[in-house]
Amino acid sequence: MQINRFDGPVLSLFRIVTSLLFLCHGLASMFGVFGGNRGTGQALAFGAWPGWWAALIQVVCGGLVLAGFLTRVNATLASGSMAYAYFVVHLPQDFMPLRNGGELAALFCWSFLIIAVLGPGPWAIDALLRRRRDALTVPRPIHAPAHAEGT
Repeated sequence: MQINRFDGPVLSLFRIVTSLLFLCHGLASMFGVFGGNRGTGQALAFGAWPGWWAALIQVVCGGLVLAGFLTRVNATLASGSMAYAYFVVHLPQDFMPLRNGGELAALFCWSFLIIAVLGPGPWAIDALLRRRRDALTVPRPIHAPAHAEGT
């Protein structure tokens, strides 16, 4: 099996773009920036369930996945929060995502699931820490057993 030299960088770029969009969505909802919550220009009320808490997950997990720090854990949490959003908020309105407004929730859910399974790619803090850890771990030399004379 040949490994494509672009696999790692493309995975890193996918993680970066996806998490940046997720982070911006959360910032818009929490602070009213970038057009605010759903383009209203308004921030969600502090602590409002479930929107403000979802936005908090988007900001925290989006930022950490963007940096590639504890990527698999944060991507799993982000994916789960979007699955919750889809099944609890959008699906009761209609089965089809195009009619229930759940396209972003579905796309973010599956995108973060891919990141959780495949990892962050090489351009991530997790990858840097792994490389540093591997460099510090020096394998011990294996000593061959002494052979008896005349055998």
